[in-house]
Amino acid sequence: AGSFQDAGVIPHAYNLNFPLHVVPACSAQSPAWSAFSVSSPAVVLETAEDRREAVVVRLYEAHGSTVVAWLQTSLPVKEAMLCDLLERPAAWGHLPLEQQGVRLSFTPFRVLSVLLVLRQ
Repeated sequence: AGSFQDAGVIPHAYNLNFPLHVVPACSAQSPAWSAFSVSSPAVVLETAEDRREAVVVRLYEAHGSTVVAWLQTSLPVKEAMLCDLLERPAAWGHLPLEQQGVRLSFTPFRVLSVLLVLRQ
Protein backbone atom coordinates (compact mmCIF):
# COMPACT_ATOMS: atom_id res chain seq x y z
CA ALA A 1 0.00 0.00 0.00
CA GLY A 2 1.17 3.55 -0.66
CA SER A 3 4.30 4.53 -2.55
CA PHE A 4 7.18 2.19 -3.33
CA GLN A 5 9.12 3.99 -0.59
CA ASP A 6 6.40 3.31 2.01
CA ALA A 7 6.11 -0.32 0.90
CA GLY A 8 9.85 -0.93 1.28
CA VAL A 9 10.25 -2.20 -2.29
CA ILE A 10 14.02 -1.57 -2.42
CA PRO A 11 15.01 -3.57 0.68
CA HIS A 12 12.60 -6.36 -0.29
CA ALA A 13 14.15 -6.50 -3.78
CA TYR A 14 17.65 -6.73 -2.29
CA ASN A 15 16.51 -9.52 0.06
CA LEU A 16 15.02 -11.43 -2.87
CA ASN A 17 17.93 -10.98 -5.26
CA PHE A 18 20.76 -11.21 -2.72
CA PRO A 19 19.62 -13.59 0.03
CA LEU A 20 21.79 -14.06 3.09
CA HIS A 21 23.87 -17.21 3.14
CA VAL A 22 24.40 -19.19 6.32
CA VAL A 23 28.03 -19.95 7.09
CA PRO A 24 28.97 -22.47 9.77
CA ALA A 25 30.91 -20.92 12.64
CA CYS A 26 32.20 -21.96 16.03
CA SER A 27 29.60 -22.69 18.67
CA ALA A 28 30.55 -19.75 20.90
CA GLN A 29 27.92 -17.06 21.20
CA SER A 30 28.95 -13.71 19.76
CA PRO A 31 27.07 -10.42 19.63
CA ALA A 32 25.51 -9.18 16.42
CA TRP A 33 27.85 -6.90 14.49
CA SER A 34 27.60 -4.70 11.43
CA ALA A 35 30.47 -2.78 9.86
CA PHE A 36 28.20 -0.04 8.44
CA SER A 37 24.84 1.61 8.90
CA VAL A 38 23.10 4.49 7.12
CA SER A 39 20.61 6.76 8.89
CA SER A 40 18.15 7.20 5.99
CA PRO A 41 16.03 4.52 4.30
CA ALA A 42 16.33 6.59 1.09
CA VAL A 43 20.08 5.88 0.91
CA VAL A 44 21.32 2.44 -0.11
CA LEU A 45 24.82 1.26 0.71
CA GLU A 46 25.51 -0.69 -2.45
CA THR A 47 29.04 -1.96 -1.83
CA ALA A 48 32.08 -1.66 0.37
CA GLU A 49 35.39 -2.60 -1.22
CA ASP A 50 38.49 -3.37 0.76
CA ARG A 51 41.67 -1.59 -0.35
CA ARG A 52 45.09 -1.40 1.18
CA GLU A 53 44.62 0.48 4.48
CA ALA A 54 41.23 1.79 3.33
CA VAL A 55 37.67 0.90 2.39
CA VAL A 56 35.65 2.44 -0.45
CA VAL A 57 31.93 2.64 0.25
CA ARG A 58 29.50 3.34 -2.61
CA LEU A 59 26.03 4.66 -1.76
CA TYR A 60 23.11 6.05 -3.73
CA GLU A 61 19.87 7.90 -3.08
CA ALA A 62 17.05 5.60 -4.20
CA HIS A 63 13.79 7.49 -3.48
CA GLY A 64 14.22 10.47 -5.79
CA SER A 65 14.59 12.86 -2.86
CA THR A 66 17.08 15.32 -1.44
CA VAL A 67 18.35 13.95 1.86
CA VAL A 68 21.14 14.21 4.39
CA ALA A 69 22.27 10.84 5.74
CA TRP A 70 24.86 9.73 8.24
CA LEU A 71 27.20 6.89 7.36
CA GLN A 72 28.30 5.14 10.54
CA THR A 73 30.94 2.46 10.89
CA SER A 74 32.54 0.42 13.62
CA LEU A 75 35.82 0.37 11.70
CA PRO A 76 38.75 2.49 12.99
CA VAL A 77 38.50 5.38 10.50
CA LYS A 78 41.12 8.13 10.66
CA GLU A 79 40.07 10.06 7.54
CA ALA A 80 37.07 10.19 5.17
CA MET A 81 36.86 11.76 1.73
CA LEU A 82 34.69 11.70 -1.35
CA CYS A 83 36.21 10.05 -4.39
CA ASP A 84 35.24 9.66 -8.02
CA LEU A 85 33.90 6.45 -9.58
CA LEU A 86 37.50 5.39 -10.29
CA GLU A 87 38.11 5.72 -6.53
CA ARG A 88 40.51 8.67 -6.85
CA PRO A 89 40.14 11.11 -3.91
CA ALA A 90 38.50 14.41 -4.84
CA ALA A 91 40.57 17.49 -3.92
CA TRP A 92 37.45 19.16 -2.47
CA GLY A 93 36.04 16.00 -0.93
CA HIS A 94 37.39 15.91 2.64
CA LEU A 95 34.61 14.86 5.04
CA PRO A 96 34.84 15.60 8.76
CA LEU A 97 34.45 12.68 11.15
CA GLU A 98 31.70 13.52 13.62
CA GLN A 99 30.11 11.76 16.59
CA GLN A 100 27.18 10.63 14.37
CA GLY A 101 29.54 9.40 11.64
CA VAL A 102 30.16 10.95 8.24
CA ARG A 103 27.53 13.41 6.99
CA LEU A 104 26.54 12.90 3.34
CA SER A 105 24.23 15.08 1.23
CA PHE A 106 22.28 13.49 -1.60
CA THR A 107 20.21 14.89 -4.43
CA PRO A 108 17.77 12.59 -6.25
CA PHE A 109 19.45 9.35 -7.41
CA ARG A 110 22.95 10.68 -6.70
CA VAL A 111 25.78 8.15 -6.33
CA LEU A 112 28.56 8.90 -3.83
CA SER A 113 31.81 7.03 -3.31
CA VAL A 114 33.47 7.54 0.07
CA LEU A 115 37.07 6.58 0.77
CA LEU A 116 37.58 5.66 4.43
CA VAL A 117 41.26 5.58 5.43
CA LEU A 118 41.75 3.22 8.37
CA ARG A 119 44.00 3.57 11.41
CA GLN A 120 46.63 0.87 11.63
